[in-house]
Amino acid sequence: MKNKLSLFNCTKKIRNDMRKFYSGLLLLMVAFTFGQISYTIAPNPFNETNAVTLTVPGNQIDEAAWGVSNNAIYIWSWSLDTNYQNSQDCPTNGSWNSSNELNRLNYNAATDTYSLSFTPTAFYGRTGIGRLGFLLKDKTGAHQTSDNYVNVGVLNLTLTNPAANSLTAVNTGNSINITATTNVNATFQLKANGTVVNSTSTPATSYAYSYTVTQDANMELIATDANSTVKNSTFTLQVPRNVVSQAIPGWIRQGINYSPTDNTKVGLALYAPFKNFVHVIGSFNNWTVNDAYLMKRDTANPDLYWIELSGLTPQQLYTFQYRTNDLRKVADPYSPQILSSYDDQYIAASTYPNLPAFPAGQGFEVSMFKTGQTPYNWQITNFQRPAKENLVVYELLLRDFTQEKNWQSLINKIVYLKGLNINAIELMPIMEFEGNLSWGYNTSFHYALDKAYGTPEKFKEFVDLCHQNGIAVILDVAFNHATGRSPLARLWNIDPDGDGYGDIAANNPYFNQVPKHSYNVFNDFNHTSASTKYYVERCLQQWLTEYRIDGFRWDLTKGFTQSCSENDESCTNAYQQDRVDILKYYADRQWALDPNSYMIFEHLGTDAEEQQWANYRVAEGKGVMLWNNQNGSYNQNTMGYKDNSNYDRMNHALHGFTNMSAVGYGESHDEERLMFKNLAYGAINGSYDVKNLNTALERMKTFGATFFTIPGPKMIWQFGELGYEFSINRCQDGTINNGCRTDQKPVAFTLNYDTNTNRKAVYDTWAKIINFRNQYPVFRSKTYSIESNNLANDPNGLITRIYVYDNLLTLGMKNVVVLANYSTAVQNVVPYFPYAGQWQNLMDNSVTNITSTTAPISLQPGEFRIFGNYAGSLSTSDVNAENKLSLQIADNPVKNGMAQLIYHKVKNGEIQIYDLSGRRMDVFRLSGENGIYELKANYPAGTYLVHLKSDTGVAVQKMIVK
Repeated sequence: MKNKLSLFNCTKKIRNDMRKFYSGLLLLMVAFTFGQISYTIAPNPFNETNAVTLTVPGNQIDEAAWGVSNNAIYIWSWSLDTNYQNSQDCPTNGSWNSSNELNRLNYNAATDTYSLSFTPTAFYGRTGIGRLGFLLKDKTGAHQTSDNYVNVGVLNLTLTNPAANSLTAVNTGNSINITATTNVNATFQLKANGTVVNSTSTPATSYAYSYTVTQDANMELIATDANSTVKNSTFTLQVPRNVVSQAIPGWIRQGINYSPTDNTKVGLALYAPFKNFVHVIGSFNNWTVNDAYLMKRDTANPDLYWIELSGLTPQQLYTFQYRTNDLRKVADPYSPQILSSYDDQYIAASTYPNLPAFPAGQGFEVSMFKTGQTPYNWQITNFQRPAKENLVVYELLLRDFTQEKNWQSLINKIVYLKGLNINAIELMPIMEFEGNLSWGYNTSFHYALDKAYGTPEKFKEFVDLCHQNGIAVILDVAFNHATGRSPLARLWNIDPDGDGYGDIAANNPYFNQVPKHSYNVFNDFNHTSASTKYYVERCLQQWLTEYRIDGFRWDLTKGFTQSCSENDESCTNAYQQDRVDILKYYADRQWALDPNSYMIFEHLGTDAEEQQWANYRVAEGKGVMLWNNQNGSYNQNTMGYKDNSNYDRMNHALHGFTNMSAVGYGESHDEERLMFKNLAYGAINGSYDVKNLNTALERMKTFGATFFTIPGPKMIWQFGELGYEFSINRCQDGTINNGCRTDQKPVAFTLNYDTNTNRKAVYDTWAKIINFRNQYPVFRSKTYSIESNNLANDPNGLITRIYVYDNLLTLGMKNVVVLANYSTAVQNVVPYFPYAGQWQNLMDNSVTNITSTTAPISLQPGEFRIFGNYAGSLSTSDVNAENKLSLQIADNPVKNGMAQLIYHKVKNGEIQIYDLSGRRMDVFRLSGENGIYELKANYPAGTYLVHLKSDTGVAVQKMIVK
C-alpha cells in the first residue's frame, strides 16, 4: 500500500490531520508517542510582544526511543486569539513529515535542556494572541509529545462557570451563575448578544453574576486591568426546543430532495443521533436561527431530522447549513456540490464560470440547491461497456494531465486518448477534497463533485464523450477515510479550542475513535456501522446514476477490517474474514445498483483473501477485479537487471482467480516511473547504455509488447506512452524528495512530448499492440503462459516468452508468440513455436516460414517480436475478407441526407457514426447477416467514419456528407 498522504494544498493546515502524515515510498505505521512533558517559559506571565524562552529538560525526551540523532527535536506550534479560538499554525512549522529547521530547538549539553526563544507576534505572524499551543516531535512526525497550552498576556481571565467556549442549556426564566477570576485586579463587563447586561466599577480578581435567561444568547465577559489591558471570554446559553415528531414524507431521504410534483419545494433530511434539535439556516432565512426552520423528527427513526421548504423560486440558487443544538454548523453530507470558504477563491473563472460566492461569515462548507433545473441531455443512453477481461485502463490525474486542469481541457484530449486505443479511463478521486491541487484522497464529501476541475455539466459532457468513443469511465474513490472537514466527522468531534476541528468522539456513528488497521489516514470509517454502509451505498448510487460512470476503483481496501489495530501491520496484511464479508456486502450493493459496473480493489494482499472477491459470483458474470502490481519486476527488465525481474504473476491463474480478474500494471500513480529509473539506474554494457534517453524509450516499446499481449485487464499510468521520466518524488523546484510525492508534476503536452518523434514512437507502438489486442479474439483467451527471466532455458536471463493460444478458434489467428530480449547484449532466443509453418510478425506484417520451432532468433538488446500464426493476412481489411464481412456505402458522397449501407456476413452487428473529432453521432443495431440499412445522414457537411462492429470482425468506411 502506497502513501496517499501530504495530499493537499489548502489555506489552513489542520493539526489533527497533519499529525497523520508520513512521507516515504511505503505507507508505514506512524508510531505516535503522546507523552506528557514538563517545561518552563520565562518570563511568565508575558504579553504577545515580549521575548520569551521555552525550556524543556532533556530527560523529557527519549531520544533513543525516538530514533533521533544530533538532538534533532522540533516544535510544532499554533496560536489562538484572545477567545482561545481561530487556531492558526505557526508559519515556520514546515510539513508534519518534514519539520522546518527554523523550528528546531537548541540543545545545551551542559544543562541537558532543549530551548527556543521567540517573540509571539513575530513567531506566529499575527497579533491578538491569547493562547499558544505546542508539541515536540522528531523531524518526520513519527514520534511526538502531547499538546501543551500557554496563556499569553499579563492579564489572564479564567471563566470558572460556565467554561470558556462552552454551550449551556437553560430554560427560559431560569438563572445561571456566571463566575470568573483574573490574576490581577480588573473591572468586568458582561454582554448578551452584544448588549451590556452587567458591569462592575470596583477592580477585583473575581467576578460573579446571576443572569436570567430569556432567549438564546451569545455571552461575552470582558476584563480590563489598570493598564487598560483587555481580555475576554465567550460562551453560549441556549434555550431547549420542543421538536415535533412526524413521519418523514416518502419522497424525502437523507440529503437534498426535490419534490416530484412541485418545483417550489425541497425536502431536507439529516441523520443526527445524539442531537437534541436541528435548525436549517441559509440564504432563505438570512442565516439566522429561526424556529420556523426547526427540523422535525421522523417517528420511525427519531435520529432522522427532516423539513420541507416551500415557496422557493425555481432556478434560483439557495445555500444552507444545518445547525445542531450543540452549535455544530455543517453542510449536508449528501450535497452534490458544496461551496468552500477555503478553496473556492482559487478556482479560475475559466474552469468554473459564474461560481457562486461563498456566504460571508459561515465558516465551513455550505450546501447548494436549485429547483427546476434542466437535466443534462445525454447523447449515449445505452453504452455497452467493454468486458472486464478486455479492459485497457488509462489512469489519469487531471491536475497533472493538462495545463488548464479542467474537464474542457480533458475533453479536448479525447482524440489523443482514443488514438492510443485504450477503452477505459480511471480518474483519480474527483469527489470534494480539501484544497484544489491534490491527488484527491483527502476526501471530505464523497457524494460531491469537486469544483476544482469544473462544473457538473462539463463532467457529464466528458463522460458522454467517452461513451461516444467506446471508452468507459472509472472513478477512484477513498471510502477508507474522510478528512476533518467532513460533516460526518465535525458533527461528532472533540473540539476543545472551538475552531471546528477535533478528534473523533466516542458517539460518532461513522468513524472509529481508534483506527482498526495500520494504514490509517485522517478519520477511519467504521464499516460495520449501518450508518457508514448507508453513506457508502448512497455515494455509489450518486455517481452511477447522476453521472453514469461505469465503475469504481476502491482505494486502500485493507482499511476496511475492524479486527486489527493501528500498531499491528501484520494483522492488517493478513487474511481478515470480516473484511472479506464487508467488501462482499459492498459488492452486492454496487451490483444491485448497476449489475454490470466495474468493481476494482486496490488491496495488494494475500491470494487467499483476494480470491474471495475475484471469484465472488463469477457464475453470474460478476467478480471483483484486483490491482496486480508488477512495477518492480517490469522495471528490473526495462533497466536491464535480472534480479527480481520475473513477472509471471501477471498470470491470473497464479493468484488462484477463476477469471482474468488481475488488473496488471507496470506503473500506477503510486509507483516510481519506469523511465525515471531507466535513466537514473539503467544498466550499461559497452556502448549500449539504458541511461540514454532514446535507448530507454526503445525499451519502453518492449515493455508494451510484453505487457499488453498478456490477456486480462491492464492499466497504464498517464504519459507512460510518451516515456514520461519525471520522478514521482519530484518537487516543483526540480529537486527530488519523498515529501514532494504528491506535488504537481510537469505536463507532458506542455513539454511537447506528444510531438517528439522518439516519444511519439512509443505511443504509436503501444497503440498498434493494443489495437490488435482489441481486434483478435485470441487475446481474450484464458489459456496463456508467461516465461520471464527463465534461467533454465536462458542462462543469461532477461529473456521473455509469452504464449497465447485458443484452440477453439477455427478461423484467423489462434496462436501468438511474444519474444523479448531485455538484456543489454544481442541474444539468440529459442522461440519454441508451438508448431512449424508460416508465422507473421504482427508489427510489420512480414511472414516467415518456420521449419524448426527451436531455431534461435537473434534479438538486439531491448528488441521484441510478436508473432501470430499466418492465416492469409492479419491486417484489419484482410481479416474482414477472410470472414467475408463487408460494408459498402452507396451513393457516396451523400447528397440528400440519405445513404444506403450495404452489409454482408454480419453477426450481432452494430453501426457507429463518428465525426473526425471522435464524437459519436449515431449508433444503431443491424438485423440479419446481410442487408441494406437506410441511413438518415442528417449531419452537417463534412467527412465521417462509419464503423461496423460484428462478432465476425470490424469494418470502417469513410462517408462524405455534402
